[in-house]
Amino acid sequence: MKLSEHYTRTSVVSTLAVLVVGAFIYYFTINYIAQQQLDQGLDQQLREAEEFARNSNQNPQQYDRDKDHATFIRTGSQELKKRFFDTAYFNHNEHRKEVGRAVEDLVKGKDHNYKVIITISRAGQKYLIEVITIITLILLAGLLSVLFFTNKYLLNGLWQPFQLTLREIKQFNIADVDQFTGKPSEVDEFTELNEAIREMSLRVTHDYLNLKQFAENASHEMMTPLAVVTTKLDTLIQDETLRAEQLAQITDIYSSINRSTRLNQSLLLLARLENKFLTEDETLDLEIILAEKMQQFQELMQTKALSFEHNLQHKRVRASKYLMDILLNNLFSNAMRHNNIGGVVDIELTDTHLSVRNNGLPYPLDPVVIFERFHKGKESQGTGLGLTLVKNICQHYGFTIHYVYKAGWHEFKIMF
Repeated sequence: MKLSEHYTRTSVVSTLAVLVVGAFIYYFTINYIAQQQLDQGLDQQLREAEEFARNSNQNPQQYDRDKDHATFIRTGSQELKKRFFDTAYFNHNEHRKEVGRAVEDLVKGKDHNYKVIITISRAGQKYLIEVITIITLILLAGLLSVLFFTNKYLLNGLWQPFQLTLREIKQFNIADVDQFTGKPSEVDEFTELNEAIREMSLRVTHDYLNLKQFAENASHEMMTPLAVVTTKLDTLIQDETLRAEQLAQITDIYSSINRSTRLNQSLLLLARLENKFLTEDETLDLEIILAEKMQQFQELMQTKALSFEHNLQHKRVRASKYLMDILLNNLFSNAMRHNNIGGVVDIELTDTHLSVRNNGLPYPLDPVVIFERFHKGKESQGTGLGLTLVKNICQHYGFTIHYVYKAGWHEFKIMF
């Protein structure tokens, strides 16, 4: 859920809770005030009735009540606790039953005591409270609607700088020349955020360029002595005066130097892939490239009496010829190196995938670590970076690669 939705939900729920509680308090407060006013009116009527009963020789029931209703009941009691209460009575003027408010007390006349009950109508007060309640509910609904639409639509513009900043962060590439700029905003927090990200991106880019330059310089400096050593070893190998033991040692050194050279080149290529430095893409016909690649490996296949089986369909991809050549070289070399004597390398190309299968070990490899750097078998003479390069090249072009073992066949399948 987005932050704006969290904010809208929280603000609407909290506002609704406050308004509902406030509405109850408001309703009961108005009802209490109105009731107090009625009680004051009843108290005034009671004092008038008491004065009438005390000073008049007439029957107290003749007390002029206008719209009020008073009942005098002769009693011998000398004390009666005054009380106010809600009741219902029949309004003779309106000819209907209504809710009312009443007071009950003891009134002392000249000769007798009377229990008097005076009732007045609450219809007008009830109607007024209902009207106020309806108006209040309408205002609450309107306020919630305005709050909801304001948070959901009108305030979305406040988050636009944040969305632009987030989009720019997602598109940020450490190797790009263009640096993070950020969208100007009137909100101080967004401005501070953009400034912090801008400073961070500058530091990261600066550190990356320094590291890149160091790696390139170190690689270049390594390649020079490696090339010199290789040249010297080539000269020594051609020396006919060498004994067999010396020639074997020089051959081992020569092999180690070649491995170091390949390792250095592979690590550099991985770094260039991970930082998207290779962008020389073109349209390639994989059917033709695979046919040429099988022809190139034909001589090496004969050293282990291997054979090709293939089913190639027409397929074009947009990629770098250099990277595609590396990818196929590693897949073919892997299928040959880990194959049985007299085994088969099966190549299948369709519009959706490229599959390279080979015979080999009678058990599956670990698919979790097989693509990790420097992971290789105990008897492998490779650098341990071949399948890592294959995976990174696939990721570079949005392909996916899977390893499957089935019935003695090891398969690497690339899904386009």
